[in-house]
Amino acid sequence: MGRLADLDAVTFDANGTLLGLIDPTPKLGRLLRHRGVDRPPEAIRRALAAEGAVYAARSAEAHEPVAFAALQRECTEVFLDEVGANGLDPDDFTALYVGAMEFEVLADVRESLRRLQRCGLALGVVANFDLTLNVRLHEHGLAHFFTAVVTPADADAVKPDPRIFYVALERLGVAPKRALHIGDGAVDEEGAGAAGMKFAWAPIPRALEGWA
Repeated sequence: MGRLADLDAVTFDANGTLLGLIDPTPKLGRLLRHRGVDRPPEAIRRALAAEGAVYAARSAEAHEPVAFAALQRECTEVFLDEVGANGLDPDDFTALYVGAMEFEVLADVRESLRRLQRCGLALGVVANFDLTLNVRLHEHGLAHFFTAVVTPADADAVKPDPRIFYVALERLGVAPKRALHIGDGAVDEEGAGAAGMKFAWAPIPRALEGWA
């Protein structure tokens, strides 16, 4: 731990740190049933896990809208195949599938961000997130807190590659040793350390305990 006075900036991971994915299983179950496909929650969760593995491996490559739309369609097809809904057209179901992925702001995030702003710290986001990140932040009233929002599309790198952190530090105008990154994954800890930043584990309120 240390003193906030020793920092000029704090950056955050997105999913699992600022935002949390609301379980899409119930909504997807309803969407499938309305189209004549009745599947138990455990089958939907298995299909989500299979789709998520494809998305995680490919999302960093989808840096522009056409490639990202193609990835969304591919992931929808993986989900439908895994859940045994092969009779449904992925082209028709993609918008519904993507729309089922809803996020919520995690507990006490806004209060923590306001506290850091009152201390005069610049705030940023460094996330292995897709092209929807800025939209998500605006939807949930968080975008105005951040001077820099950096994803693989901005840095041509994914965490734990320190280059994605360097882009954020440059945009924030701060030195690595004067910056703290808060995240919920090993890639956050490894990447921030490689970039010369301090690191703390999410959730954010707990990460800030002891920073006076």
